[in-house]
Amino acid sequence: MLQELTIHNFAIIESLSLSFEEGMTVLTGETGAGKSIIIDALGLLVGGRGSSQFIRHGEEKLSLEGLFQLSNENKALESLLSESGIDFSDGMVVLERTVFKSGKNVCRVNGKLVTTGLLRDVGAKLLDIHTQHEHQELMQDEFHLSLLDRFAGQTLAKSVQAYQTTFAKYKQAEKEFHHFTQNERELAQRLDMLRFQEQEIAAANLESGEEERLSEQKNRLVNFEKLSESLSAAYNALTGEPGGLTFTGEAMRELESASSVTNDYRVLNENVASSYYQLEDAVSEIRQALDQLEFQPDELNEIENRLAELSQLKRKYGKTIDDIIQYYEEITVEIDQLENSEQSVGKLEEKVEQWKEKVKQQAEALTKMRQKAAEKLEKQIKQELNQLYMEKAVFEVHFAKSRDFQETGQDEVVFYISTNPGEPAKPLSKVASGGELSRMMLALKTIFSRHQGITSIIFDEVDTGVSGRVAQAIAEKIYAVSVGSQVLCISHLPQVAAMADHHFYITKQVQNNRTITHVERITGEEKVLEIGRMIAGTEITKLAKQHAEEMIEQAKAIKKNNE
Repeated sequence: MLQELTIHNFAIIESLSLSFEEGMTVLTGETGAGKSIIIDALGLLVGGRGSSQFIRHGEEKLSLEGLFQLSNENKALESLLSESGIDFSDGMVVLERTVFKSGKNVCRVNGKLVTTGLLRDVGAKLLDIHTQHEHQELMQDEFHLSLLDRFAGQTLAKSVQAYQTTFAKYKQAEKEFHHFTQNERELAQRLDMLRFQEQEIAAANLESGEEERLSEQKNRLVNFEKLSESLSAAYNALTGEPGGLTFTGEAMRELESASSVTNDYRVLNENVASSYYQLEDAVSEIRQALDQLEFQPDELNEIENRLAELSQLKRKYGKTIDDIIQYYEEITVEIDQLENSEQSVGKLEEKVEQWKEKVKQQAEALTKMRQKAAEKLEKQIKQELNQLYMEKAVFEVHFAKSRDFQETGQDEVVFYISTNPGEPAKPLSKVASGGELSRMMLALKTIFSRHQGITSIIFDEVDTGVSGRVAQAIAEKIYAVSVGSQVLCISHLPQVAAMADHHFYITKQVQNNRTITHVERITGEEKVLEIGRMIAGTEITKLAKQHAEEMIEQAKAIKKNNE
């Protein structure tokens, strides 16, 4: 549930902070006062496309912040937050978004920097914003399948996900098959190239770690003179007359004499004696190293030639010797497949058919599940339309099978409707009027709100094109949705305003030659006057005020009867 919304420098809003409550909240005011701007700000906050054009004129950035209370039923959001490493232990979610004049966006969820994509995913599980533009979904047949799937819920969603995994493997098998059934000349050319590469790599007799070992040997040979000088100098320093070993031996003997007088110097004598014997061993090892040290120019040339050969292979086949060895193994497999292409093609063709059969079975299962969901949707839509004074309407979900398997299955779904008795049902996009579309979308939203964990739904002038008793029915329907979900509604209908639990009145004012949006919560007499204005226009007559009072009382009675 949305609890707090703070807006700074968004369009004509300089600074605005609003608190929201459970139930149905209506926002009313003159056209152009900024009602839809508030909804636009919410849309941007939950991941909508950002633009520097939203920034208030003369300012460097806009900032938005929203505080949401997490619903216990919103398990999908809890899972997403956990996977993203976002703490929500206090049951609250704070969304923040800042858009700079340069176009830069900074997004945060509970203080953690996130991408716009993650902000959008989180926002989609917190808010369901429905505007007049959403009628376009109903007007485009390709959206009807996704609407049906949303109605079907998680059971179908899991089956669709499983189908998509199988479908991906089927498409990969197809890709491999087509790769091996390309032009024979291309395959022959590739086989020749791979054979040459295989022979070249095989002739090199590569060994893992060889390059490092050769580099170390080369380093020793190149620095032969330096090594010889250093080892000789060390040997002379220890064995010369006088040398380090001679002096250490003398010290050892003197300390041995001292320790024969008193045990106070026994440990010291042992330490020096140990050092003397270690030096003796070191002298022996240095002598051995000098004897073995031999400059071999032929060996150096061989090593350099081998390293050059390895370097050339790396330029062709991989960054390291291990990469080349791995590449060799891969092309050996491909060569075998190409040399046995008929057998390989047969196996791949069989693999394609196996995956195709699995895709077909899962697609057929999806169709059955969707058809069952469609029957339920038809009944529920009929019930909702009856309550919206479209009792004569016939709503049908029509299925067709696509020629090829798609990522969503093999179903093509189109909503059909007939609004007049005796008339055959036709595609919704062809026959529905604006008011009928509003009622259709509201019926869908009413149904979907029962199946989703989202607890905040926003209606932005969805009542356009209706009046009279239909307007009253829509008002009652929106209120019915608010019983289970928080609803924010922008409306020009007095019937909708009368049904609201909370009412915000929005005006546009000019201060210091700048236009700003002002929002105030109204109750009592102020609410009566605003509904009267919505009924009568600019001049609120006594009759309009009386009518407004009657509407409010009627709304209270309807709410009480529905408790």
